[in-house]
Amino acid sequence: MKNSYYNIGGIFFGLMFTAVSIGTKAQTRTISGTVTSSGKPLSGVIISQEGSDQITMTGNNGTYTLQVSAENTILLFRHPDYAEEKFTLTNQTVVNISLEQKVKGIEEVILNAGYYKVKDKERTGSIAKVSAKDIGNQPVLNVLSAAQGRVAGVNIVQNSGMPGGGYDIQIRGKNSLRALGNNPLYVVDGVPVGGEMASQFSGAVLPASSINPLNSINPADIESIEILKDADATSIYGSRGANGVVLVTTKKGKNGKVGAGAGGAGNLGLNAGTSYAVSSVISNLTMMKTEDYLRMRRQAYQNDGISAYPANAYDVNGVWDQGRYTDWRKELIGNTADAFTANVSLNGGNDRTSFLVGYGHNEQSTVFSKGFKYKADNLAANISHSSEDKRFQLSVSSRFSLQKNNVLSEDITRQAYLMVPYAPALYLPDGSLNWENNSFNNPAGLYNSSYSYENKQFLTNINVQYELLKYWFLKFSGGLNYQSFDERSLKPNTMYNPASYQGQSSASSQSYRSNQDRFSFILEPQLSWQMKKGRHALDVLVGTTFQRDTGNQGSMIGIGFESNAFIENIGAARTRIITDQIKTEYRYAAFFGRVNYQYAGRYILNVTGRRDGSSRFGPSNKFANFGAVGAAWIFSQEGFLKNKKWLSFGKLRSSYGTTGSDNIGDYGYLDTYDLSEYLYNNTAGLNPSRLYNPDYSWEKTTKLEAALELGFLKNRINLITAWYRNRSSSQLVGYQLPSITGFPSVLANLDAVVENSGWELELSGRPFSGGAFQWESNVNISFPKNKLVAFPGLAGSTYANTYVIGQPITSVKVYQYEGIDPATGLYRFKDFNGDGKITAPDDRQAVENIGVRYFGGWNNTLRYKNWNLSFLFQFVKQRNWNYNNIMPIPGTMNNQPQEVLDVWSAENPGGSYMPYSSGSNGIRNQLHVFFMNSTATVSDASFIRLKNLELGYQVPVKGTFKSVKVYFQGQNLLTFTRYFGPDPEFRNIGFLPPLKTYSMGVLITL
Repeated sequence: MKNSYYNIGGIFFGLMFTAVSIGTKAQTRTISGTVTSSGKPLSGVIISQEGSDQITMTGNNGTYTLQVSAENTILLFRHPDYAEEKFTLTNQTVVNISLEQKVKGIEEVILNAGYYKVKDKERTGSIAKVSAKDIGNQPVLNVLSAAQGRVAGVNIVQNSGMPGGGYDIQIRGKNSLRALGNNPLYVVDGVPVGGEMASQFSGAVLPASSINPLNSINPADIESIEILKDADATSIYGSRGANGVVLVTTKKGKNGKVGAGAGGAGNLGLNAGTSYAVSSVISNLTMMKTEDYLRMRRQAYQNDGISAYPANAYDVNGVWDQGRYTDWRKELIGNTADAFTANVSLNGGNDRTSFLVGYGHNEQSTVFSKGFKYKADNLAANISHSSEDKRFQLSVSSRFSLQKNNVLSEDITRQAYLMVPYAPALYLPDGSLNWENNSFNNPAGLYNSSYSYENKQFLTNINVQYELLKYWFLKFSGGLNYQSFDERSLKPNTMYNPASYQGQSSASSQSYRSNQDRFSFILEPQLSWQMKKGRHALDVLVGTTFQRDTGNQGSMIGIGFESNAFIENIGAARTRIITDQIKTEYRYAAFFGRVNYQYAGRYILNVTGRRDGSSRFGPSNKFANFGAVGAAWIFSQEGFLKNKKWLSFGKLRSSYGTTGSDNIGDYGYLDTYDLSEYLYNNTAGLNPSRLYNPDYSWEKTTKLEAALELGFLKNRINLITAWYRNRSSSQLVGYQLPSITGFPSVLANLDAVVENSGWELELSGRPFSGGAFQWESNVNISFPKNKLVAFPGLAGSTYANTYVIGQPITSVKVYQYEGIDPATGLYRFKDFNGDGKITAPDDRQAVENIGVRYFGGWNNTLRYKNWNLSFLFQFVKQRNWNYNNIMPIPGTMNNQPQEVLDVWSAENPGGSYMPYSSGSNGIRNQLHVFFMNSTATVSDASFIRLKNLELGYQVPVKGTFKSVKVYFQGQNLLTFTRYFGPDPEFRNIGFLPPLKTYSMGVLITL
C-alpha cells in the first residue's frame, strides 16, 4: 500500500505542477506601475494577462513591468494575502493598483454565534474563532488538534496516538462531578451531532474508549470553528450549552462574476491538494540497557536472600542469552507511520446560485510492525440559491463520511517499555512467532489479534429564509444526522503463548462484535425582526426547536471455535453471549428568543432566553428555563476618544446567565430490570437493577463574565482580557443508599457546587505589515481555577475518599510520601491517624491536584515575498501522574527507566528508590503499592512544545492557475519539559502518546 501512496501522490504532484506555457505571437506593449496596500509598496504580487502566459512579479519597491498582447486587455493582480484585482486596459501604459488585505479588522470580522451572526466588534459574549487558514497549517485528521494552543480558555488533550482516537476538550474547566458530564455540544452547520460515540471493546487500545464526533469531518472542508464560552453566547442553547458549544461551519460555494444573459453565466473554481506525512513516537524516557538491568535483577535476589534463581526467572537463570540488547521501543513502536491525504473540490456559481462539491481521502498506518491502517473518505456538497430580489434564500448541505480503522486489540506501548532488554527475538528464522520454548510471552502475538471499526455518518441540513415584509424574516432550518458504528475485536488463541490455557487451541479463541446506530432530526422554525432607525437598531428573534434521537445497540461475544478460520462468524462459536440489546429514544423541545438592541453604535444590550423540555427527566421536571443578559459599551466611539490616533478600538462587555445540562443518558429516572442468570421452570427471571427516581432534575450552571477589548494604532495591536466565574449546582451523581435497599446508590441531584473561575488574556499584533516582510503574532494565556465549593454530607459519603471542599475536583487523595528511612532504606509514609500503621483510607489523606495551572499558545506568521513561515508554541503549567504511578517494583522481571539506578544503599544513602526486590518480599511489595499511590507519583508535568510549523512557497503561476502553494509542515516537533514519563501532554501513561509528524504537500487553485 505504501507504493500506492507514492503512485497516487506522484500523479497529484505531477498534475499540480503542470502549467500551460504555450506562447502566442502578437503585437505587444509594455505596462508598468506600482502596487501598494494602505499606501505602502507591496512586493510579491503576481501580475498576469488573463488568457495568456505573460507574467511578472513586483519587487521590494512594489514596482513591475509587463509585456502584454493586444488581443486581451485584462490584467490580474494576485497575492495570497490580498484580495484579487482585475483591471481592464484601454490605452494606458502605467497602471497603479492598491490591494486590500484579506485579513479583516475587528470591525469587519463576522462571527457565527449559532442562531445568528454578529460582528466581532459588536458581540456581547465570549466567542473564539479558529479559521480555515489556521486549520490548513497543520497536518491533522481532527480539527480539534488544530485548535490546540490557539484558543484562550479551551484546553484540548488528544487521548491517543492511535489514528481515529478521541479528545478531551474542556471549555473553561470541568463543571460536573460526572466524567461524562463535561463534554461540549458539537454543532455542524446548525445540526447537533451528539456526543462521542462510546466504543464497547476498544478500552485496551483507545484510552477512554471514545470516538470524537469531529473525526467524521474532513478538516479541509471546514471554513471556521467558533467556540462559545460564556452565558451570553451559550444560553440560547439552553440545557445543551452548559459545557460550551463548538460550532463547525463548512465551506460553501463562492458566487461567480455575472456574465451575459439572464442570471449571469457564472464561474467555476477548482481546489485540489495532496500531502504525504510520516509520524513517529515521542518518548521522554531512557530505559536501562542489558548491563544495568542484569545488575538490578541480581541485586534484587540478593536483597531478598535468594541464592538460587527460580526456574521461571529466565532472564537471570541462564535460559535467555544475556549477551544481547534490543531497543524494544524501536522494535515494537518505533516504526514510521505513513499518511497520505488528497482533497479536491469544485465550486462555482453566479449572482443567485452557488455550489460546492468536494471529496477527501486519507490513509494512515500505525507505528506498529504490522500493517494496521486507518482510512477515511469524505464527500461534501452544498448549494445556495436566492431569488432575483434576494427576498428568498435557500441553502442545502450534505456530507457523508466513512471511517475504517484496523489496529491491534491491545496497545503494546507498555510492553515496549517493560520488556527485558535482552529478551528473545520476536520471530524465528522461518518468520513464525518465537515463544522461546514457552519461556517468552511474545508481544508480537498481539499482531494476530485485531480491533476494527467502521464508522459511517450522513449529515444534511437545510436553511430557508424569506423576507415577509420590510424588517420581517421567516426562517426555517432543519437537519438529519445518521451514524452507524460497527466494531469488532478478534482474539484468536494464536496471540497467546501455546503453553498457556488460552493459547492451546481455537477452543479458547474469542470474537466480540457490537453495532450502534443513531438517527436524529431537528426542526427549527424562526421569525426575526430587524429594524434600524436613526441611532437605534433592534434585532428580535424567536424560534422553536423540535429534536428526536433514536438509537440501537447490540453486542455479542463468541467463545470457542472449531478453527480460527471461523472466528469472524460469532454464529460458529461454541458459546454465544448476547451482552446487550438496547433501544433508546430521546425527545427534546424548546422555545427560544433573543433581543439585541444597539444605540448609536456604541451601547449594546443582548438578552437571550430558552425554555427546554427533555424526555430524560421525570414527569414533574421535564421543563426548565434558562437565559442570559449581555451588555457592551464601545467607549472608543465616545466623543472624547473617537479621534485618538493611539486608540482605534475599545470595548467593555459583561454577561450573566444560566445554562443547564441533561447529558445523563436516557431513562435514568425509571426503574430497570436485568435478566437473571438463573432459570425457574426453564424461564429466566428479572433482577431489579435501578431504582425509580422521578424527582431528579437538570444540572444548572450560572455564568458571569467581564471583559475588556482594546485596539491600538489602527488595530495593529489588539488586547482582550476576560474574567469569568461559573458555578454548577444540582449535581447529578449517585446518591449513596443503605445496604438494606439492595442498591448501592440512586441517581439524584445533590447540593454540591462546583466553581470554575479564571482570567484569560489574548494579545495580537502586526509588527510589520504592508511591505515585503510581514509579521503577525498573537499569544493567549489562561489561568483557570476549579474548586468544590459545597457538598453537604460529603464527610459521611463514599465521595469523601475522592473530593475535598475547597479543592479542585481534579484533586486526588494519596499517601504522603516522606522519603526513605536512612536506617533501613525502606519507603516512609505519613501516619495521619497515628495508629502506627499505614492503611487506606485513613492514611490516604494527602491531596494532589492533577490539573492545569495555566496554559496557552504563541502563534506567529512571517511572510517575505512568496514565502511564508508560521509556527505555534503551546505551553502548559500543570501537575500530573508520572511514571512512578505505573512502575512495577524495581528488581522484578521488568525493565526500568535509568532513574531507578539511583537506588538506596549504604554507599548511596540519598538514593531515590528503596533497595531492589524480586517481588518475593511481602513488606517491600506493600510499600511499593503505597509508593505508586503516593505524592511521589505526582510531579510537575509542565511543558513547552513546538506544536506546529509550516514553511510554504507560493509558486508564480500563469494561465488558468490562480495559485499553487508547496509546503512543509510539522506537528509536535520539539518538547521542553522536566516531566518523568513518556509525554507530558498525554495523561494515559502506558498507551501510545500523540505522534511527531512531518508532512509535505501542495495546494492548487484554478
